[in-house]
Amino acid sequence: MEYNTSRTHLRMPEYGRNIQQLVEHCKTLSNKDERNEMALAIVEFMGQRNPHLRDEENYKHKLWDHLFFFADYDLDVDSPYPIVTQEELAIKPRKMDYPTFDNDYKFYGKSILQLIELAKKLEEGDEKDALIQVIANNMKKSYNVYNKEHVSDDVIFRHLKDLSDNKLDITSLDSLDKSKIYYANNRNKNNNNNKHNNQNNNRRKNNFQNHKNKKR
Repeated sequence: MEYNTSRTHLRMPEYGRNIQQLVEHCKTLSNKDERNEMALAIVEFMGQRNPHLRDEENYKHKLWDHLFFFADYDLDVDSPYPIVTQEELAIKPRKMDYPTFDNDYKFYGKSILQLIELAKKLEEGDEKDALIQVIANNMKKSYNVYNKEHVSDDVIFRHLKDLSDNKLDITSLDSLDKSKIYYANNRNKNNNNNKHNNQNNNRRKNNFQNHKNKKR
């Protein structure tokens, strides 16, 4: 009996040992036309064994890359795609720069900082006031999610001043509940609720009237 420990290392277990053995046999063929024909058949077989790869972009290219990986990049066949070498694979990708913050308010996120910069450039008026209040409300949500605790509005007002270099100040508000945004949202919500209730009441009246008419 032959044990797996005595066999060659299985390079891609998801394909199984049969495909690896086919690739190893393909490498031993002396005729290049035969190798090309067998390589095509192996790639088709690999696609059948892993049909989920068909949902990926350029899946055929990936199958050919896997074929050469199986062969340890020592397979002389005509590939329809550029052949990646071992040296190219060994090159480490460039490290991506991670966004950094020059303050202690990282939990607010970069989008809040961008909105603050936008608000600083706006002229005084209703549009700027509305944007500042939107920013403050979103800061409060971010703070509560990140710190998992309730935060008072005066803390948000202070953080907003710090982040805007004292250019955005809404400390005149007692709370965010008294902002225009809060009232506008509540007014729309109440209007929608009233409209919904009126529709339900009218529907009940009509049903009751129809029921009375049927009895007559």
